[in-house]
Formats: sequence, C-alpha cells, structure tokens
Amino acid sequence: MDITLQQVSYAYAKNTPFEKRALFDVNLDIPSGSYQAIIGHTGSGKSTVLQHLNALLKPTEGSIKIGDVLVKADQKNKHLRKVRQKVGIVFQFPEHQLFDETVLKDIMFGPMNFGVPAEEAKSRAIELSRLLGLPEEVLEKSPFDLSGGQMRRVAIAGVLAMNPEVLVLDEPTAGLDPRGRKEIMDLFYRLHQEKGLTTVLVTHSMEDAARYADRIAIMHDGKCVLEGTPQEIFENEERLLDYRLELPQCVKFQKKVEQMMGKKLPTICLTEEKLAEELARLMKEEREV
Repeated sequence: MDITLQQVSYAYAKNTPFEKRALFDVNLDIPSGSYQAIIGHTGSGKSTVLQHLNALLKPTEGSIKIGDVLVKADQKNKHLRKVRQKVGIVFQFPEHQLFDETVLKDIMFGPMNFGVPAEEAKSRAIELSRLLGLPEEVLEKSPFDLSGGQMRRVAIAGVLAMNPEVLVLDEPTAGLDPRGRKEIMDLFYRLHQEKGLTTVLVTHSMEDAARYADRIAIMHDGKCVLEGTPQEIFENEERLLDYRLELPQCVKFQKKVEQMMGKKLPTICLTEEKLAEELARLMKEEREV
C-alpha cells in the first residue's frame, strides 16, 4: 500500500490561543513494500507525521493518500475505519495498550472488532503467538503476569492480527536492552520481508535506521528536509549535525579507522558485519601487493 503526503501541514489546537504548528508543507512518498525510516531530533515533527499515516490526525492543510483513500483538510471521510484496519501502529511501549483478561482475548480483540469471526481471530492469535516466540501456554494467562519482553510481543501480535498492509513502528525498542532490541528489530524485518509489508520506522536510533531501512527521511522543525538511501543520508556528517543528528556508531568507527589507516574504504558501512567484511578485504589486498 502506497502512502503519499502532499503539502501536509498540521496545527494543534487550531484557531485557539494555544495553536501550535507542528508540520509545515511536508511532502513524502512511501512506496508499497518499502522500509521507510523517519528520523529527527525531539520535537522535529516525526511523531505527528506518524499519526497522519492512519488518519489518527487529519491535515490542517494539504492531503494524504493512504492506498486508494484520500484524506484532506476539513473534509469528512467515510473510509477511515478501512484505513485503520490496513495501517497498524505499534506505539512506543506497546505493552501499555494491553487490557484484556487473557493473552488470547487481547490478541483477538482487534480483528473481532472489525468483524472477523471468533474462530478465525483465534486461529490468527495462535499462529502469531508462535511466530513471535510466545509459548502456547501463555495464551490463557493474564498479559500482566508476563515478562516485559513477552508483554511487548503480545501487543505486537494484537496489531499483526489485523493483517495490516502497512506496519508503523514508533520507537519500538524503547526501554529494551541491546539483545532485546536486536531481537525485536530482526523480527520486524523478517515480517517485513515474509509478509511483503510496507514498514515505516519512526526512531531516534541512527543504527536501526541504517541497518534496516531502504529509504530515510529527516524531519527538522516540522519540515521534511532530506530524503535518500541510508548511504546518501549518512555520507555527510556536517549536514546531519545541522539537523541535530549524529552518524551511526558503525560509521563513526569506520571514519576513525580510515583516519588511522590513512585510507578510505570504497563504501560507507552501515553495519558492523559490512565494516568487518570491507576491512578484511582491504587487509587481504594489502597482503597480496
């Protein structure tokens, strides 16, 4: 499912003394099947953009096309329920969204609310619990009796049970240790590939944006100021600093190594694995000279 923002502006508390502009003429294309990261400093507007992706917020000015549904400023739309079924959002600390008495009921709630028969909703819940690495015995437990990591997986299963075409991730690794963070991000990437999802990652983590995304958009002071591939975005450190962002740790380390060696690698390495591969190749070439 394609998503296109065209000259989208948004103001909170519009036409009141407390009006605050959050977005200014944002243009952004998110092609179907892509993995789009949206990065930016705190207050840059990226979370406001996120809430437009399934019409939780409607533009003050401009329009957003979500699949075949056009959402415009000050225009009523009868198809927003369809949009919210097709665009699933995993909010920061999604475990706070849990509420039902058992894990099974919690995962089933979303699809049943959209008219999916109980048996099909149950089948989806069982399948997703396996996919997310949850033991089957937890399905009859209260979600609040689980570990923090398990609670997060239950909340994610509840979103996936809707069979969304677009998965929007709002800082999905917040509060997790490095191992838990990698497990969750690898899981989302696997789902992105296996289910052909359009994935949108809103994050402060330059490392996650560099490792997983196909495209990156930078938000700065309510505007989309830069778009490109991870290689294009992270090739210019000074430009990132202008937007109050830093290079991923791996790229920083690469620059230090290049400075020590007095030689540049042929490409920007966005992961530790790629950097190790390039350094091994360089050392092999030097031995053969």
